[in-house]
Amino acid sequence: MNKLFSRDRWKEIIEVLSGNWFRTVLTAFGVFWGIFILIILLAAGKGFENGVNMEFGDTATNTMFMWTRTATKAYQGMPKNRRFNYNLSDVEDIRQNVSDLRYVSPRNQLGGFNGANNVVRGIKTGGFDIYGDYPEIIKQEPMDITSGRFINYNDINQNRKVAIIGEGVRSSLYEKDEKFLGTYIKIQGVNFMVIGTYKKKNNDGDGEEGQKQIYVPFTAFSQAFNRGDRVGWMAITAIDGTPITNIKEKIFNIVRKNHKIHPDDERAVGHFDLFQEYSRVQRLFTAIRVIAYFVGILVLLSGIIGVSNIMLIVVKERTREIGIRRALGASPWNIRGQILTESVFLTIISGMAGIVFSSFLIYLINLAMASSGPVDMFANPSVNLGVVTSALTILIISGLFAGFIPAQNAIKIKPIEALRTD
Repeated sequence: MNKLFSRDRWKEIIEVLSGNWFRTVLTAFGVFWGIFILIILLAAGKGFENGVNMEFGDTATNTMFMWTRTATKAYQGMPKNRRFNYNLSDVEDIRQNVSDLRYVSPRNQLGGFNGANNVVRGIKTGGFDIYGDYPEIIKQEPMDITSGRFINYNDINQNRKVAIIGEGVRSSLYEKDEKFLGTYIKIQGVNFMVIGTYKKKNNDGDGEEGQKQIYVPFTAFSQAFNRGDRVGWMAITAIDGTPITNIKEKIFNIVRKNHKIHPDDERAVGHFDLFQEYSRVQRLFTAIRVIAYFVGILVLLSGIIGVSNIMLIVVKERTREIGIRRALGASPWNIRGQILTESVFLTIISGMAGIVFSSFLIYLINLAMASSGPVDMFANPSVNLGVVTSALTILIISGLFAGFIPAQNAIKIKPIEALRTD
């Protein structure tokens, strides 16, 4: 062990590798480039993952959105191609008969894309999405309340005509420094008092359209706009550990039974499974990491082959020296250890240079993104300590492999034959 860390041994290693520095640098560049590519690919994959996760924001990903479509099959005396609506009894049936659900939020909606102006305040008008919701929706579709408050169950139980408006709505209907809390806006002729403002948390919500929505209590919405007990659509979230994908068929069966929909009619119930989409994205990220490691290691392998070749040349050039050492009593392990140490040292030094340069490049990219603003679907490319540790482990193993064959050749040299070599 002391021999391994002796000053003379390391001095010899430096002398051997610097004896033909140009050859050593060219050899080291292969390892440098392999690690550099590996780190950059992993950082780029992480940046893509961060960007996509920012698009999801804090949205409850174990959620399904469900709405009605046209029944495509006749069933129990009901014709095909008919429309139907959910109602509050469907919501209650789902809550009572499907376990492992965290939230079942009925929703109604006015407005939408290309909708007409439906909100008036004084002489100002605008066309906005109006949602009739329950308080739980803020946990399924997270937003920051920038002033005032969100809907609560007192609002629901007392049918209060109150509204939470987006920052985009506020800027459209109010002057910059104008008071807005406690004022009234008129939605399709019905007055609602503004009790709060919000800003969406995810990237889509940071855009202008994401802030041009208005939330009112579900009960007040139904009363003001004559919806009765009808439900336009639902946001349903399962508890952690139980994917909504695994239990959504139970939910579909309940509403099919309630509305006399054929059990095999898969089109009548429209839905969007956010958990399923999120899981696909996570699998994509895993595939990207595997590809990054695969490509990086292949590039690194070419560098390792170069190191192995150069060590073979070094052993050939030092045949006489090795023969003298063997004649003086150097053990095979001593000779093998010298070659392996030189190989690992060259590999680690060149690999660490690759890690340092790639980290510096990642830092510059993050600096540029911070100054120029966010890039769609890409944010904060980075590598964690685990990746660096993995890279160092790969380097050490690679260095040992690179030096193994030259080391074996070295210990096969016979002292007599070596001393005869010119």
